[in-house]
Amino acid sequence: MNPPDSEIARILRETRTIALVGWSPNPARPSHGVARYLVARGYRVIPVNPGQAGREALGTTVRASLAEIDEPVDMVDIFRRSEEVLPVVEQALRHLPGLKTIWMQLGVTNPAAAGLAEAAGVDVVQNRCPAIEIPRLGL
Repeated sequence: MNPPDSEIARILRETRTIALVGWSPNPARPSHGVARYLVARGYRVIPVNPGQAGREALGTTVRASLAEIDEPVDMVDIFRRSEEVLPVVEQALRHLPGLKTIWMQLGVTNPAAAGLAEAAGVDVVQNRCPAIEIPRLGL
């Protein structure tokens, strides 16, 4: 179950840095377009894709995994199949101290991963897209 709109708005207002898991360099892919949108809205986006690691994108270096990020991250935005989310959340909780939000993209839900994150005090949003929520909520 997702938080109410007021909480989603708070999350999006307070978030500054987003690790985007499943980023693609292909402009036709949703992860690419969402990342560009978020950067245009003033967020710092760190792309995560093992096949693209070391490349420059969105003003930073693409990382192979969340474990390679050595700076504070507020949100992990997950573009992976639902069944692949739990290890991503486990890695995020292990390697990203201060993480505030796990965000699963449209069509992505994982109750076990959500419960793990919530038990660690991390907000969870599932089956939503920040690039849709930002304009919908008037942010």
